[in-house]
Amino acid sequence: MTSLANLSPSFLPGTVWLVGAGPGDPGLLTIHALNALGNADVVVHDALVDSGILSMVRTGAVLEHVGKRGGQPSTTQSDICERLVALAREGHRVVRLKGGDPFIFGRGGEEMLALAKAEIPFRIVPGVSSGLASLAIHGIPATMRTTNYAVILATGHRAPDQNADWRALARTGAPIVLYMAVANLPGIVSELMEGGLPGTTPALAVHGVTTSYETMEETTLAHLPRLIEEGVIRSPTIVAIGAISGIRSAIQNHLLLYGAEAAQ
Repeated sequence: MTSLANLSPSFLPGTVWLVGAGPGDPGLLTIHALNALGNADVVVHDALVDSGILSMVRTGAVLEHVGKRGGQPSTTQSDICERLVALAREGHRVVRLKGGDPFIFGRGGEEMLALAKAEIPFRIVPGVSSGLASLAIHGIPATMRTTNYAVILATGHRAPDQNADWRALARTGAPIVLYMAVANLPGIVSELMEGGLPGTTPALAVHGVTTSYETMEETTLAHLPRLIEEGVIRSPTIVAIGAISGIRSAIQNHLLLYGAEAAQ
């Protein structure tokens, strides 16, 4: 039988691996991610990385928390990039561990460019995207021939100089998967409806997918703001809006789940 260690490249001193931790369940880590955690000297991790995954880091490795949470004190992105460079130059094997996938609203691109500029060798280890996992694990395909030919991934938290045309996105008719959108969701919902998306459009909100504290709400587009006011939807949550969100009813009695819902 092939050893799992033989399936992953060597983790060399003085290099950085940008690793996706997936949505939460340690079983959804890739082999390369497991190898990285088992060989790292320092793991620089985000706030949303599940404790079960952090427990898989090798004994003796240093954990550095640099979590970025909206509206709360957090490490700046420039400081994180500088820290990765400094640790690599000291000769450490460095893992930059992010929830989901590093390149889907994870700022992995910014860190990659900073490492390249500093001439630090790095490796990219994709992870299971939390947005797509929130759908798939609940039996909702992101694309399906009978419902949609495309899917839109969008963030509700943008840089100050960026603007999103939610009305234009509504007119595409494609399902929309929103990351980091809770704080701005009422305004987004309003603009989507102004763009022609009916208030009755199915919607799904998943918090903490695959974890022990997971919650899931099936609702409609128009009802999303009320669920925020009632405290039912809280950050961080993935919100899916569109025809695909209504598919779950056909399969939910036969679907084996992860996290909190699996225990019910």
